[in-house]
Amino acid sequence: MKILQPLLYLSVLLIADSAQAQQKLTLKDAIQQAVDNYGIVKAKANYANASKAGVTQAKRDYLPNLNIGAQQDYGTVNGQNGPLYGFGGLAVASSGPALDKQNWNAAFGSLYLTNVNWDFFAFGRAKEKIKTAQAAATRDNNDLQQEIFQQKVRVSAAYLNLLASQRLTASYRKNLSRADTFRQVVISRTKGGLIAGVDSSQANAEISSAKILLTQALDAEQQQAKNLAVLIGADDHNFILDSLFIARVPANIAAANAPDAVNNHPLLNYYKSRIDVSDRQAAYYKTFNYPVFSLVGVFQTRGSGFSSTYAADQTAYTSNYADGIKPTRSNYLIGVGVTWNLTQPLRISQQVKSQRYISQGLQNEYDQTKLELNAQLNLSDAKIRNALSNYREVPVQIKAASDAWLQKSVLYKNGLSNLVDVTQARYALIRAETDRDIAYNNVWQALLLKAAAAGDFNLFINEL
Repeated sequence: MKILQPLLYLSVLLIADSAQAQQKLTLKDAIQQAVDNYGIVKAKANYANASKAGVTQAKRDYLPNLNIGAQQDYGTVNGQNGPLYGFGGLAVASSGPALDKQNWNAAFGSLYLTNVNWDFFAFGRAKEKIKTAQAAATRDNNDLQQEIFQQKVRVSAAYLNLLASQRLTASYRKNLSRADTFRQVVISRTKGGLIAGVDSSQANAEISSAKILLTQALDAEQQQAKNLAVLIGADDHNFILDSLFIARVPANIAAANAPDAVNNHPLLNYYKSRIDVSDRQAAYYKTFNYPVFSLVGVFQTRGSGFSSTYAADQTAYTSNYADGIKPTRSNYLIGVGVTWNLTQPLRISQQVKSQRYISQGLQNEYDQTKLELNAQLNLSDAKIRNALSNYREVPVQIKAASDAWLQKSVLYKNGLSNLVDVTQARYALIRAETDRDIAYNNVWQALLLKAAAAGDFNLFINEL
């Protein structure tokens, strides 16, 4: 026995240390973890970065093309009079005299060139492409911001739901304890012959009912814990939450309002940027109606193992590699050109028309979303009023139910009441306690709904 006492003491210390090691998860910490860890937020951050890189690419697309090339070949140079068009670049560009018969004289040859090609003017095409890329970058950044906002709202709602579930579990656990305590009273009175044995059976049935309610509450709590864990990217589902939300209601909830009421909602900003991208694309497509002015410049040097007299003397060539790749002839070319596909406007006009219809569709989505957010904002004000009204009624309900439970319990112990009255009193008390548990929570949920509708999360988070 003396050995067991130190072990028992050590076990208690270990349990206490474990409880202290498990830190409380505040709502602000949960929100930060969700923003840092949630996969969709990470994905949209990468999409936004990709669009930023696309802006840089669009700007650099205006730079001239500068190509350099070098090749060294070995082969024959039989020529033939006749037309030739190299479809797809598959023809061999062998050049030599058109002799009266085939021969297999071969030597080395080389080509070195530099080519510059610059579409320097296309009626604003490059600028519109850059503006389109910038609009896309703004859209994807707004998409990221609205996703972060939505994630904050989702995490806050999940946090409050889990807290409410934990409080309900605690209430149903207390309800089980009351039922068990009262069952002991019933059993004692039954053994003493003071009441009928049927009361003992009914008390046992109430214990079973209380256990079922507690199990259902635990199941709901575990589901809410899983939802929060997924949102914040946590493996552990055993959360210790902040009791602030069940200790008080927001101080300035009645005066909470959004100055810009919906207009600057992150979701509306995202929808608006989608319209901007579509409009920019339409403007970009229109530039394809016009010609393109290009500047070209080429400088090339060639070498060959075939002599300049090879046409008259087919022995005037060398298969020496160094002689074949040595540059001997050079040419340059500078030019300005214009290209204009005269049938292009027939195609582009329909593409522009299609894009404008898309813009109108996006505008319709924007208008509908704004309408829904305004309706949700009005609803949130009503929910706040209703939640505050219930919150004010809870103390009255709790006091009346507690007094009734105490009264019926005392009366039953003294043989002045029956078990049905006591059971009804206990039901009224557990209902009052659960109403109290969710009354605080509902006030915070109503404020969160208003913040979500107004697009201003500070309305909620500043009350912590």
